[in-house]
This record gives sequence, structure tokens and C-alpha cells, in this order.
Amino acid sequence: MSTTQRSTETVAHAFVSLMNGHNPDAVNGFIAEDYVNHNTHVDHGREANRAFWAQWFAAFPDTEVSLDDVLVDGDRVAGRFTYRATFQGPFMGLEPTGLPVVMHSIDIWRVVDGMAVEHWDQLDEQAFFAQLTGKDAGQ
Repeated sequence: MSTTQRSTETVAHAFVSLMNGHNPDAVNGFIAEDYVNHNTHVDHGREANRAFWAQWFAAFPDTEVSLDDVLVDGDRVAGRFTYRATFQGPFMGLEPTGLPVVMHSIDIWRVVDGMAVEHWDQLDEQAFFAQLTGKDAGQ
């Protein structure tokens, strides 16, 4: 495995460490300052990413994330993740319900010199927000 591939692969692991450590400041170790985020809920930049995760941990303080798969190809790393948490604080305008939530995502990062510089993700937002409100996703 090349040095580039090894450093790229660690981005998915660093993300899991951030999530399971409940430490938004961990972004310093793997997110570039000028990070481009292709997620409608999170602005560009390391500081916006840090702020989002601080908000997340305030709402879901018992978050546990597993890395189900990781794939590396050149400067790209893709991870498939499972998130489990309890909705215990306000989040994106919603009041906490105390309900457990489970979310799955597939994230892809472009990595330069061991730092994530660009990110894409795919998740079932409808199912996730239905869990937050306690309503069936089909309603």
C-alpha cells in the first residue's frame, strides 16, 4: 500500500474517531481549512464542519458510529457508516423526543496530503427526519 493510499484510508477512520469520541475539534486532524462540503446542511470549511458536529453532539450525545466498509481509489476514500444515537437535544429546529435513531450514510472524500479537501455523502434524510419527529417516513 502506498503512503498516499495509507493516509487516504485513515480519513474514514478519523471520522469514526471524531464521532465516537464526541469531539468536534478532531476535525483539525483530517479536515482541510478550505474543505468543500457537498451537503446541503453543512457549509464549506473546517470551522463550519466543527460547528455542525458540535450541534450534532449536543442533540445526540450518545452517538455511536461503525465503519461498515471503506474503499480507497487514488485520492478518494469511501466509507459506509451506521450511526446510532438518542435524540436528546434540539437539532435543526426540532425539539428532542428522547427516541433512538439509526442512520446510514455513504461518504466519499477527496484527500490531499492526508487531509480531506472535498466531501460528498448520501443518506436517507426522509427516514432520518421521520425518526426525529417520531412519525413514519411514509406519512
